[in-house]
Amino acid sequence: MTSSAQQTAAATVEARNTPARVSAWAAAVGVGLIVAIFATPMFWLLYGGYYTFAVFVSGVVAVPAGHLGRRRGRRPGGRDRGLALLCIVAGWLLILCSVLLVLVYAGALVGFALLVDAAS
Repeated sequence: MTSSAQQTAAATVEARNTPARVSAWAAAVGVGLIVAIFATPMFWLLYGGYYTFAVFVSGVVAVPAGHLGRRRGRRPGGRDRGLALLCIVAGWLLILCSVLLVLVYAGALVGFALLVDAAS
């Protein structure tokens, strides 16, 4: 081997054996995700009513906006009718989930009241 080929081979081997570099941003995002996994249930317990209201309002806004988008998509030169349909479906799913959450909250309150009443 010539000396330049040996240097190239040495540089290749040296480049392969370097440790992986992790940016501070990637490490911070990883730590943030781990914290979010543990913090989210706590926030739902503390502020669940606000989150449920926000989900409901988002659904109520999404359904008419989707219908408006479908109507505009029918006009000449209109586009993105599929995205408007997705908006309609997502809006109704958000409304359904928020109503189910309200029923779960109400059921939990009734169950807790019955539990307290049975204990006394």
